[in-house]
Amino acid sequence: MTPDMPERIPTVLVVDDSVFMRKLITEMIELDGTFQVIGSAADGVDALEKIRTLNPDIVTLDIEMPRLDGLETLDQIMTEMPRPVVMLSAAGSEKGNEMTLRALERGAVEFVRKPSGPISIDLVTVRADLVAALKAATSMNLAGVRTPTRPAQGVDAPGAPGTPAPATRIVCIAASTGGPRALGEIIPHLSRGLGAAVLIVQHMPRDFTRSLAKRLDLLSPLVVKEGENRELVLEDHVYIAPGGSHMTVIGAPGTAHLRLDASASVWGVRPAADPLFSSVAETFGAAGVGIVLTGMGRDGAEGLRRLRRAGGIGVVQDKGSSIIYGMPQVALNVAGADHVSAAGDIAELIRRLCAA
Repeated sequence: MTPDMPERIPTVLVVDDSVFMRKLITEMIELDGTFQVIGSAADGVDALEKIRTLNPDIVTLDIEMPRLDGLETLDQIMTEMPRPVVMLSAAGSEKGNEMTLRALERGAVEFVRKPSGPISIDLVTVRADLVAALKAATSMNLAGVRTPTRPAQGVDAPGAPGTPAPATRIVCIAASTGGPRALGEIIPHLSRGLGAAVLIVQHMPRDFTRSLAKRLDLLSPLVVKEGENRELVLEDHVYIAPGGSHMTVIGAPGTAHLRLDASASVWGVRPAADPLFSSVAETFGAAGVGIVLTGMGRDGAEGLRRLRRAGGIGVVQDKGSSIIYGMPQVALNVAGADHVSAAGDIAELIRRLCAA
């Protein structure tokens, strides 16, 4: 592109079964001229036809629609004509939360909540979130979207489950955009008898971290739950930081407890990974493993640096399997890493590191 040629504006197809919402979403997207809406569709069937004819760079896709819902539409998009998809989900709907998580696992790059239900006249209050999601979509690595492998069978340690002991090792994980998909390739593949606790910070609102914990618990041999304040940290348990609260560990190996707090956001997010990683560095030192997965921004980089300086092990997701290579790249630049790994190989790596 020559200097006197303007950069091409990314195009967007808006999909929603409400005429009002399609109009409102279009106006919000086009307000500052960063993106161009080239069409809209009233349901999934209409959307697939419009994608074939208009070839938009990005699709915004409502979750709950007649004829062909958002999940079914997303599956066909990612199979036949893959491109970044941003999901819109109605707040307060348990079904919507579950479908949103499944959409993220299946390749949607990000989601935005409609604040007051399917028809949200106050949608303008989340315009910044929508624009941020669209900007993330422009950086999406479509090659990172592949069919997750199924958990191996018979991987539990002999004699498991049994009574879990207080954790003397901790694996802490940072994830943002693309995280639910990466976590789906990791957590269900961990086996009982791991001998460590796994603590996760996934940038998500509270309702979604609760749904994420429930979904991963159903898929995993280990117990997966949202962390609770003052809870004893047990091995063979996975704790997800609740949306809206930072999660850290206090105490010492074998007696460590979780601490939740609503202190100021870090890097614009709460929960943030840097406070968790830093607390693991202070509390567990060389018995800690830090993993930075896909996501926008730089959360986790400084915490990983501190953890490695304390003798812990640092792992960074590789570029090829990252939906967004922002957080892993910054972590690699700031902290370095002992291992750079594809998401599908990280569960086995965790098992080896915890067995060492």
